[in-house]
Amino acid sequence: MASEVLVEQRDGVQIITINRPEAKNALNAAVAEQIAAAVDELDASDELRVGVLTGAGGVFSAGMDLKAFLKGESPAIPGRGLCGITMTPPTKPLIGAVEGWALAGGFELLLACDLVVAAETARFGVPEVKRSLVAGGGAAMLLARRVPFAIALELLITGDPMTAPRAAEVGLVNKVTGEGEALGTAVSWATAIAENGPLAVAASKAIARQSSDWTFEDGWAAQEKIMRPVFESEDAREGATAFAEKRSPVWKGR
Repeated sequence: MASEVLVEQRDGVQIITINRPEAKNALNAAVAEQIAAAVDELDASDELRVGVLTGAGGVFSAGMDLKAFLKGESPAIPGRGLCGITMTPPTKPLIGAVEGWALAGGFELLLACDLVVAAETARFGVPEVKRSLVAGGGAAMLLARRVPFAIALELLITGDPMTAPRAAEVGLVNKVTGEGEALGTAVSWATAIAENGPLAVAASKAIARQSSDWTFEDGWAAQEKIMRPVFESEDAREGATAFAEKRSPVWKGR
């Protein structure tokens, strides 16, 4: 039996593929555990710099597997959220690569991603209200941090889907590609990001994600705490030295 999540490594990039195309990549307990394990590997590895999350068979994910739910399964990891990433996203960058539908829990996984690449035929939505449910995997709480408040409410209380071009217009999607090109574009982007200083990338992500919870006055001290170790690192000295010597830097992650 094929694994329900496939994990591949390419030039410092980890590609995580939800592999249940027969079920439109619906999320069950096995998928959740395997995605959580993959992002743990991403963060623990010195070789991996960026993750890409995608779905097999031309669909990102239709959300929670309702058949598994009725059997008592949950795609949430206690203390970590949906698939282990919505409450505790990885420290390293994660890019969502979307073909087809990204609905409900599948959509909420994208809110744990830092960047999103989508095919022009992709569709996004949180249809929970149509079943008298709430998008409690992150969308109801976090979507308004990602897009304008009125757009967040439009998605949350109508339950209607949004096209990839409009999702790009409102800031939910970073890049729109031709059909079938989302993963390739995401991997190319991830490879370029992986060439940057890993400590600086992780710190920049941490500051950007945490800053909405900081006051203006306290934010400077909080930022300093995160970025000071980067400025004092071997990699910072290597970056300056490589620039002066007109060569590519060799990062050590310390």
